[in-house]
Amino acid sequence: MEQSVGAGVGAGVGAGGCAGDCATLERLRQEGRLCDVELSAGGATFSAHKIILCGCSSYFRQLFTGSWSDPMRSRYWIPGLSPEMLRLILDFAYTGAVGVTADNAEELFVAADQFSVMGVARACVAFMGSQLCPQNCLGMWRFSAYYPCPELRQRAHSFLLRHFQQVGAESPEFRTAAPQELAEIIGSDQLNVQQEEALFQLIVQWIKMEPETRRDAISNLLPKVRLALMNTDYLLNTVQDHEYVAHSEPCQSLVTHALRLRYGLDMNGPSAFDFHNPLTRPRLPYNILFAIGGWSGRSPTSAIEVYDERADRWAELEGHSPRAYHGAVFLGNFIYVLGGFDSADYFNTVRRFSLAQRRWEEVSPMHTRRCYLSVAVLHGYIYAMGGFDGYVRLNTAERYQPHTNQWSLISTMHEQRSDASATVLHGKVYICGGFNGNECLPTAEVYSPDTNQWSLIAPMGSRRSGVGVVTFLEQIFAVGGFDGTERLNSAECYAPNTNTWSQAPPMFNTRSNFGIEVLAKRLFVLGGFNGATTTCNAEYLDGDANEWFDAADMGIFRSALSCCVVPGGPDVWDFLQRPDPQQPSHAPSSQATPSDSTIQSEHSTRSSQ
Repeated sequence: MEQSVGAGVGAGVGAGGCAGDCATLERLRQEGRLCDVELSAGGATFSAHKIILCGCSSYFRQLFTGSWSDPMRSRYWIPGLSPEMLRLILDFAYTGAVGVTADNAEELFVAADQFSVMGVARACVAFMGSQLCPQNCLGMWRFSAYYPCPELRQRAHSFLLRHFQQVGAESPEFRTAAPQELAEIIGSDQLNVQQEEALFQLIVQWIKMEPETRRDAISNLLPKVRLALMNTDYLLNTVQDHEYVAHSEPCQSLVTHALRLRYGLDMNGPSAFDFHNPLTRPRLPYNILFAIGGWSGRSPTSAIEVYDERADRWAELEGHSPRAYHGAVFLGNFIYVLGGFDSADYFNTVRRFSLAQRRWEEVSPMHTRRCYLSVAVLHGYIYAMGGFDGYVRLNTAERYQPHTNQWSLISTMHEQRSDASATVLHGKVYICGGFNGNECLPTAEVYSPDTNQWSLIAPMGSRRSGVGVVTFLEQIFAVGGFDGTERLNSAECYAPNTNTWSQAPPMFNTRSNFGIEVLAKRLFVLGGFNGATTTCNAEYLDGDANEWFDAADMGIFRSALSCCVVPGGPDVWDFLQRPDPQQPSHAPSSQATPSDSTIQSEHSTRSSQ
């Protein structure tokens, strides 16, 4: 793959001139006419014009015009540069374009940096950043440590942290990783790893590649692992008993301490997390969940809460304006909030929150007022479907293109639907259930953007208004809702390949008009109305266990909220409001912990089973 980057006669004399001037200068160089300097590298000689090179590079400007230079000198030998790299730099000086490839990017960057050709250096950094993958990100990170390219270093480091398990499994560069490199990676709060057990396995794998020289590194690497977040059995029977750990007294003491901390977590739950202790501090989540607005008490709320799945904690953010029965989606680094109701008005307005600038702004409104609407994102478009405009239940649908800031109507649905819910799978939009003004609906339909047509699919097993619909495990899940008589805790899932619905494990709690999203192989449901009151309760369906588990409750009781998932990043601290791990904690520890003798006794018992 090649990337050609133009910069308009570089920063050369012809900058701002027309393309004809560039072509003329390049033609004169190729013909050797009016050239006043010859540059040699690796046995090859190139003719050029000093004034063009001065405009391209501060290095050449000093070489030709510095106080120590000889203005009459016309021949220069350029050490440490291959003929091909010199040719590319000269081409850029005259044409403002350079061909960067996977084969020449690093060497070309080094040459451009050496001779201060910043346009070429930027092109190389952009190209290398675009080529990051698990096989090369560790090497890119190392490379950028030796040369002044902080942008590439940050991008490579971020990619490395998000894909480290793949790096360990697939990259030959992992074999040559230095102990200090692994320690920096494994110790990062931003490392994307679902289970700390996987990190221990990677450490063992790395040591086994050169056991004689790397065995002692275990005492420096193991403290970087969040040992107290491991499964107790794994910590006892795999980590503590491993030969590398068993022969290291510091590691044995560390594991014993981690077991005491693990006991406290088991006894007291997430409230026992010590965010200042590297053994118990959960890493930053890869994605975070926003719960926005809803109906709380006797009126809509503007409250926004953010869920940290790793720490099982909610943090509060400042809201914008009260809204309930609205839609929310994430697209292009913005959270969009669509339509809804504020207890007085039904809205067609659309607001979006910029994660980068931390501010709200209005964008183009929908064609129709929509309360109780369904929303989805597909192929860069936001879809708004159905709802209630204050008079009738709607079967109309429209979609929004952020780049043009315009809404356009699409085909109408087969059913009028408010209180439905929608999701996307395999390039299509699915909408299920709802209320048509007379009855709760069991029906569902699918929209194909290729044909601009809605098609009915098999109906659900239950009527569901105020239902939660989401894509999970490559199927469409329809959860909870109201069947016209009672609130439901049941769930069912749809397989598009067979056009059939099947039962899924029921929730612990009945609920309708709740939030629903997927985080890290877990389907979360939040809040809602249980038939008697709104709730702050949260629970999740674990995709591996196929069971429901309790999650931390939200800070407020609410129904008619809307949720969306936002990719995490370096600034995620601002949203999660976690304690700064760099600041020491002065709070005394009150959690119960077993004695060392208790731990060792338990270990002996487990080992004998």
